[in-house]
Amino acid sequence: VQLQACGGGLVQAGGSLRLSCAASGRTFSNYAMGWFRQAPGQEREYVARISGSGRSTDYADSVTGRFTISRDNAKNTVYLQMNSLKPEDTAAYYCAAASSYTRNRGAYDYWGQGTQVTVSS
Repeated sequence: VQLQACGGGLVQAGGSLRLSCAASGRTFSNYAMGWFRQAPGQEREYVARISGSGRSTDYADSVTGRFTISRDNAKNTVYLQMNSLKPEDTAAYYCAAASSYTRNRGAYDYWGQGTQVTVSS
């Protein structure tokens, strides 16, 4: 699976962005999809996940109520709608694909290249 993320940018605190991740190469709906983020000097952390069907979603506590993950299997694309952004959301955001629905970063076999989100105060 090849993943291509886009949609990052510079936004003021309280603003919104929508990230997209386009997949190619294998049957997209067979994979759970996740979003992770990594700030400079920090480990890559889990943000959100969605099952292959899209019926199940899950979020890190830090983004619950502000971020929404969704997918369109007909378009082989997963999205991350980010609202009420905070400066601490500043990071490179990565999409990833896994054979199981999990928060475990190590279980994700395929990764996109990352897209930078910067939130100014």
